[in-house]
Amino acid sequence: MKKTGILNADLSYLVAGLGHKDLVMIGDAGMPIPEGVTIVDMALVPGIPTFKQTLDALLTEMEVEYYFLADEMDDKNPQLKAYVGEKLPGIEHESMPHDALKDFSAQVKFAIRTGEFSPYANVILRAGVVF
Repeated sequence: MKKTGILNADLSYLVAGLGHKDLVMIGDAGMPIPEGVTIVDMALVPGIPTFKQTLDALLTEMEVEYYFLADEMDDKNPQLKAYVGEKLPGIEHESMPHDALKDFSAQVKFAIRTGEFSPYANVILRAGVVF
């Protein structure tokens, strides 16, 4: 039995298979996932797991070189936007309109659906390398 890190077998497998420049999305409970994108549905009940819990767990096993957020986070969820910045200090990023982020999500290798119920709690992470 695995005793540390991500215990969800599907998610652990997908993270282990990431290559440089692969994209991964962490989405709130309402974020639509484009057809054809692999979904790891972690949502259990409203609020569980949270976006923060999911991001924290993923960052223990994934190197991130860049990330993408929705412009709407500035006004609708500034605390969560600040949290992402704190967890990814010095990492370059960009924001785009939420509809554009939804369209862009068709390029992700997989998406993680959380139980998060706060607005615009979505991020697309681009995998980096550890060397």
